[in-house]
This record gives sequence, C-alpha cells and structure tokens, in this order.
Amino acid sequence: MRTRSRRASRTLFAMAAIGTLITPLAACAGAGGSGTSGGRSLNVLMVNNPQMLDLQKLTAAHFTEATGIKVNFTVLPENDVRDKISQDFANQAGQYDVATLSNYEIPIYAENGWLHSLDSYVTSDTAFDQADILTPMTQALTAEDGKLYGEPFYGESSFLMYRKDIFEKEGLTMPGKPTWKQVADLAAEVDGAESGMRGICLRGLPGWGEVLAPLTTAVNTFGGTWFDKDWTARLDSKEFKEATRFYVDLVRRHGQSGAAQSGYAECLNNMTQGKTAMWYDATAGAGSLEAGGSPVKGRIGYVPAPVEKTESSGWLYTWAWGVQKSSQNADDAWKFISWASGKGYERLVGTTIGWANVPAGKRASTYDIPEYRKEAAAFADVTRDAIAGARPEDPGVQPRPAPGIQFVGIPEFTDLGTKVSQEISSAIAGRQSVDSALAKSQKLAEAVGEKYEGS
Repeated sequence: MRTRSRRASRTLFAMAAIGTLITPLAACAGAGGSGTSGGRSLNVLMVNNPQMLDLQKLTAAHFTEATGIKVNFTVLPENDVRDKISQDFANQAGQYDVATLSNYEIPIYAENGWLHSLDSYVTSDTAFDQADILTPMTQALTAEDGKLYGEPFYGESSFLMYRKDIFEKEGLTMPGKPTWKQVADLAAEVDGAESGMRGICLRGLPGWGEVLAPLTTAVNTFGGTWFDKDWTARLDSKEFKEATRFYVDLVRRHGQSGAAQSGYAECLNNMTQGKTAMWYDATAGAGSLEAGGSPVKGRIGYVPAPVEKTESSGWLYTWAWGVQKSSQNADDAWKFISWASGKGYERLVGTTIGWANVPAGKRASTYDIPEYRKEAAAFADVTRDAIAGARPEDPGVQPRPAPGIQFVGIPEFTDLGTKVSQEISSAIAGRQSVDSALAKSQKLAEAVGEKYEGS
C-alpha cells in the first residue's frame, strides 16, 4: 500500500505533468453532453480498436432504440485519444461525458477528482452484477479511496500468437511456455517461410502505450525495472539494456518492415494478412484473428507471454469506461456503461457479429457461454489464465515503488514514457544505438525519480 504522503505527492505531480496539455476549453464546456431539443444525448470519446468499432455500429439500433439516448461517438487512434481525453478531463470541460480510460489513468484521474464514482450505480443496478466482473479488473479500476471509478469494456493480458500451419510445415514446435530466446530462434527459422512473411511482429511505434507496453514486459522478465524501490532510475542497468537490445535486435532482424511506425493496429493487420508468422501482443487481438472472414481463422496458436527470469510476464490492461465528474448526464452515462459492459451486450455481439468478436476478458460468465467457448476455444482459456496470473504489484524480480506491469503507475509516466518511446523507436529505425537511446532515457527517468525520493 502507498502511504498517504505518496498519494498526496502523486496528485500534486499529476497536475504538473498534465498541466502542459491543458488549454482553454471553457467555450466547449457542456457542449457535447447536454441534452438537445431532439432528446437526450451523450458524447463518448473512445479508442478506435475493433471492439469499439463494433460497439459504434450496434449502439443506435440497440441502446438508443431502447433508451431514447442518442450517443455521439468521437473515435480516434490510441495516442490521439489519450491526448484528447487528458485535455478534456483535466480541464473538466465537460465536452465528453464518457471516455475509454485504462487501468493506468483511472486511479490517477480519480485521485484528482476528475471522475464520477460508480459505486452507487453498481449498488442500485443489480442486473449489472459487479461480482461477475473478473477480480483483477475490479481491483485495477478501484482507486486508493476504495471506490470504483471505471467499468471494463474488455480486459486483456498479453500472449504470443503464432501460425500453427507454418510451424508444422517447417517442422517446428512451439514450447508450451516459451522463453524470449526460444522465440528469437523460432523467428529466425520462420522468417521467409512464405513469400513476404517475416518471423515476428513487435510494436515499434512511439507511445507509452505502444512500443513500451511489450518492451516493458520483456524488461521485467529479463530482470530489469524502470525504478527500484527507492525511486532510483535503472534504465542504464545491465538488465534493462539486455532486454532492450534483445527487443530491438529481434524486430530489426526478423520483424516487419517499417517497424518503427508499427503499433498494435499494424501488427494485427500483418498477422491477419499472413505477413508475419508470430506476434507478441494483447490477448484482445485473438478475437479479430478468429473472427468470421479472417484469412487466418483456425490457423493461429496461442501460448503465454515469453519469459526469462520470471514465472509469467503478461501485462494486465483494460479499456474501461469512465464518467467525467463535470458531466451533467451521469445517470444516462451509467445506462450506456451498464449496457456496453453488461452480459446482454456480449450476447448481442455473439449473435449479430460473431462469438469470437465478444469483448471478453472482463466477466467470468463469458467463459461459461457454450457458443463463446466453442468459437473462442483456441484462445479463451489462455487469455483468462493470463489475466489471472498477471502481477501488477510485483511483475519482476525486485520490489517496485509503484504498481504496473507494462507501465509505471505514476502521472509522469505519460510524458516520460512517450519521450523514452521516441528514443527506442529511433533505435529500431536505426537512427541511433540502444546505448545512446537508453543514456538519454536514463536522464529523463532520473528527473522523475528525484521527485519521489523519500516519499
């Protein structure tokens, strides 16, 4: 548990860290969330992942038709949506009632008073069944005041996806629990197995939620950490360097072309189109790979995230719904959240779009639906086991000063992670060495660590 003094410091630093993003938005206050002469409406700001695009298609005919509440969606790529959310919520501008926030932002935003607590809604809306939400997700979206501030739309960990048919053709066997070094050897073997196919796809796109997500899980399992328990920055440590060199070398030798500009969306497309034999990334990607019409449906195998010195290394993440504190439509916002994250919505997706597309990883009951288990048989249990095995408080081989597996749970990580990711991406592009990238990154991390020393 963090001390009260650390919580106070974290809130203070949050305002400083996000303050650089704040611009005058007073003229927009309430513009999106207020009801209109045509009826009630909500403004929802969300990331452009496939599951959200499905939601956008289903809302008018199913949610609006049933409630009379019109939903105006703004849908943006991950890096862009984070910037827009931080501006609107930090200012409490009220342009958006609901936004997709992760388990990184929600505890920080809650401490700063930018979010509505959802406890009263959960208590009164018994049909929502909060007890059915997977415990790691509820814990990740609960702030230090013990209140719940978000509901997961889908939950995920990370795992390794690979082309079973290619491995069989090449006479290769994927270990049930691979190490990173085994993955590198396999990537070399399958590189070029088919025309235009690379051995592996790994994120290289700048962004703390892009390249740094998979890279930091590798750092953890290689024995590294961003900060030790006393807030000493350790990006220049032997272990951090080893993991980063390994990752950069692997993607440069056997990864996709244009790796420095490839994120989750690009790797998903590469895997779907048969341009890569392996992909280490979010478990949520499996739904798209196994969806009806996917060219690789039924050809993918799924194994746990690669390890070196730890028992597991998969991350814990959720895209969740948060309600802006200044929203004048919190009751209607909950109605939307209750529908979008409810049991009925998962069945709606299953029956109208396909069971592999269900936004899973958040409800225990999902894994009891026969149709889902049949359609998602290849990845359902691996996903649930990865979520259950994630260790956000203890992801590496040494004590940490803040929670987080693929991020450090402090407000400054948004800026720090983004700047470090730019250095790493530059190394992937061949514009500088890993040592040079980490030397610059170490100085950035030291400046952050100094703020917390003694807290």
